[in-house]
Amino acid sequence: MMVKFDENQILKNGEYIYAQRAEIEKIADAVCEKGFDNILFTSSGGSLAMMQPFDYMISVMSNLNVQSQVSAELLVEGNNHLTDKTLVFMASKSGDTKETVAAAKYVKEKGATIVSVLGVDNSPLGELSDYSVVYKDGRPQEYVLYMLIGKLLENKGFFNDYKQFADELKNLPAALVSVGKASEPKARAYAEKYKDDPYQIWIGSGNLWGPTYSFAMCVLEESQWLRTKSVTSPEFFHGTIELVEKGVCVALNMTEGQTRKLDQRVKDFVGQYTDDFTVFDTADYELPGISDKFRWMLSPVVINAVLSRVSKNFEQIRDHSLDIRRYYRKVEY
Repeated sequence: MMVKFDENQILKNGEYIYAQRAEIEKIADAVCEKGFDNILFTSSGGSLAMMQPFDYMISVMSNLNVQSQVSAELLVEGNNHLTDKTLVFMASKSGDTKETVAAAKYVKEKGATIVSVLGVDNSPLGELSDYSVVYKDGRPQEYVLYMLIGKLLENKGFFNDYKQFADELKNLPAALVSVGKASEPKARAYAEKYKDDPYQIWIGSGNLWGPTYSFAMCVLEESQWLRTKSVTSPEFFHGTIELVEKGVCVALNMTEGQTRKLDQRVKDFVGQYTDDFTVFDTADYELPGISDKFRWMLSPVVINAVLSRVSKNFEQIRDHSLDIRRYYRKVEY
């Protein structure tokens, strides 16, 4: 039985976020008008992983000073670059993630400006933020940051094509529906073959490292209790390479971004040594209404559309809800 695919809901969720474009761009204008010396992305778990492609985007498209730091580490390590001239991006689906909220309080004490991406209204993180965008059921969450970071880069003189990019983002929900439909057979086949596999290796690079790490950690480990190793394409050759042999499940997420040649190197090697090798390549999917020059930026949401089909099929085939937890937010730690 195929997993339900609610096309209308996906379109509706995307439209909800895009309708906020003007307000999102005003936030970018406001923080640029105020001025900042550096940018910090900080949050916890999958929320920080969701923002990783935008740390990457800023790094490859500009000379702005940008870094990412796990909120729990920020609280114990501090950050010598954090001042009242720092622009801080934070995210939380619940808006009350313990370490993230504590980090926001720490950041506020330093006088930094906080822009948050949230799943709910009236949250502790929202109250601590100078600016916030609430996506509720809107998806993908990254949609907010494409407009927010894109406009910021335009304002700073690094993204002259932003208006065209943002205009074309109106087509993104429908494009992701197309990706979801096209990827369903492969996602189903993967889930059926590896539903009981004792160990999976997931590999990605560049702007797909965040999505790869998040899928391995938040879906396969946290939501499905499957033992998983995630590693970047370049680092794969410095350790994990020795675990590849027949019978070992390896999956590679290939970006269309600058690090694609690093993914290709992995593909060329792994294909020689195991038959249990799956490549999820964003270049395989059409994006109607999106110009080719913007495809690399959208690789993260394209791969997420593919991997969401994998996760939904795992959920059904394994009869293991994506919502159950043994420890996370269940016990003290």
